[in-house]
Amino acid sequence: MNTNSQLINGLNVDALKQFAGAVEQNSNDGIAKFHVTTKWNGGTKSATSIKKMKLGEQQLKRDFEILIDEPAELLGENLAANPQEYLLAALNACMIVGYVAAASLENIHLKSLRVETKGQLDLRGFLGLDENIKPGYEELQYTVVVSGDGTQEQWNRIHETVIRTSPNRWNIANAIQLNSEFVVE
Repeated sequence: MNTNSQLINGLNVDALKQFAGAVEQNSNDGIAKFHVTTKWNGGTKSATSIKKMKLGEQQLKRDFEILIDEPAELLGENLAANPQEYLLAALNACMIVGYVAAASLENIHLKSLRVETKGQLDLRGFLGLDENIKPGYEELQYTVVVSGDGTQEQWNRIHETVIRTSPNRWNIANAIQLNSEFVVE
């Protein structure tokens, strides 16, 4: 990929276009496979390790760890964000990537961009106290606040693009099939 092009919003737009063109020519190049492993660390603590992912035929080395805990009020030690906070952070971060890419493709220079998401859980569902209460969210509310040199028409187009193409937004907004395997050692 050409890495000498001008960066817009910290993104190499030529490289993005080249990647999209390569995926258009060979859809297998656009298949991203993720693999994470989470292990319990006692109490409400866990650690998720990310060691690899696959992009097309490329095996990419990754080396990250995500620590998770609950606040003391939920019997944790408050050492890290909890699973719900990571879920909302992953939603926001995925949409931010979409806004940056779409703005950059429109040659719009961002001044600021933030996504604020909130949701409410009724823990009676999680605790199994009332079968009529869902253990998850009824709804999430998010607000995107952006500034830059784009027109209102461009911003509206970018917003619609992100709504249509953000993987994590799509995954949360639509039912996806979850297949489980349960192993007792």
